Amino acid sequence: MSELALKTATMLDCLPQEEQKLAYELVRRIVLAWDPDFTKLTPDETAELEKAEAEIDRGDVVSDSEIDWDAD
Repeated sequence: MSELALKTATMLDCLPQEEQKLAYELVRRIVLAWDPDFTKLTPDETAELEKAEAEIDRGDVVSDSEIDWDAD
């Protein structure tokens, strides 16, 4: 989670419960306007995806078929 997200969460915790719900609804509506299908990646998700793709390109992964799923 980004530093800004942590700061925002901390500030939200300072609010009364009903105000937290209002703030959550505002953030939810902003996110839905920006990405209605929740398909855009956050910067952290983008970095994780790029790392995973690099591992695949280097062959640093194991195929499902190479795993003995019945082994003890």
